[in-house]
Amino acid sequence: MFFLGHIKRMDWTLIVASSLLAIIGMVSIYSSSLLGDFSNLYKQIGFFVFSLICMFLVSFIDNRTIRENSSIILTLYFLCILALIGVFFFAPEIRGIKSWYKIGVFSFDPIEPTKIVLILLLAKYFSKRHVELYRIRHIILSGVYAFIPSVLIFLHPEFGSVIIILSIWIGILLVSGIRVRDFILLCLAFALIFVGIWSFMLKDYQRERVFNFIAPQDDPLGGGWNQNQAKISIGSGGLFGKGIGNGSQTQYGFLPEPQTDFIFSSVGEELGLLGTTAIFALFGLLYWRILKIALDARSNFTRLFATGLALSIFIQMTINIGMNLGFLPVIGIPLPMVSYGGSNLLFIFIALGILQNMKINES
Repeated sequence: MFFLGHIKRMDWTLIVASSLLAIIGMVSIYSSSLLGDFSNLYKQIGFFVFSLICMFLVSFIDNRTIRENSSIILTLYFLCILALIGVFFFAPEIRGIKSWYKIGVFSFDPIEPTKIVLILLLAKYFSKRHVELYRIRHIILSGVYAFIPSVLIFLHPEFGSVIIILSIWIGILLVSGIRVRDFILLCLAFALIFVGIWSFMLKDYQRERVFNFIAPQDDPLGGGWNQNQAKISIGSGGLFGKGIGNGSQTQYGFLPEPQTDFIFSSVGEELGLLGTTAIFALFGLLYWRILKIALDARSNFTRLFATGLALSIFIQMTINIGMNLGFLPVIGIPLPMVSYGGSNLLFIFIALGILQNMKINES
């Protein structure tokens, strides 16, 4: 009876929306595999099934155990930091970058669990100090929690993920009630940090990505190729698309990375405006359900975790689709739940499982 009651009280709209996004992704991966092999599709199906199972299992773990025991969250946080450090020593170098652990035929990205654990940590920290945000030390200490993984991720280098980590921190600060004056000072500090990073820390290829974004027409066969092909793919799809397996950009290799960074363009070419609109609608439905849980929450911990999760998914979605449409530089951020990749899919579904438990315990 407990099991059936628990399942019945879960937010099934949330489950259906996230699952349909993953299915759209798998349909697109199937299409882009037609002229190659289907190994990525088989792995993605396995990732999806495993992620769903993990979401249901995690939803049975009472979040109050985590909320009332800071040592659990801190332990998870330090394990994530160790995993980010270990990448420099144990991860294989791919295209000059060390970012993923290789385990047999599978890869593991430690950045994905770090995002979720950081949201839990910040939600826990500010839920206990909601009325003390006028004390600058709380802003600084919470910033240290975000700064440590940001530095390690930047050194990988994964500048796009750094943006997501810092955005999560700033977003939770805003929801927690930071003063306008402190927020302005924070923005000025970030502006100075950005100038320093641009001048002394960014590699030439990272600066080149920004320049290619600003003026892709200056190098149409080089750095501007990716975004030009992505926009051609979306534009050629029309209203109904060319059909699964019929997109010339996707099928003949003109569209780069059609299963990961540019899967949105692949969907746009083969499923047209209807396909991309479906993606936007499903993400909108997902945000609505997450934010509804936040608004209905009786505890600050639930409210801040739900807000942080919605913000994390929204930023990743915005960056990825912005890359595909040519509004933002190409910085290698996947489309959540849609792009190929087990780490992103798994940890988003685990986070949704945590959220489901929060909803059930507060309903």
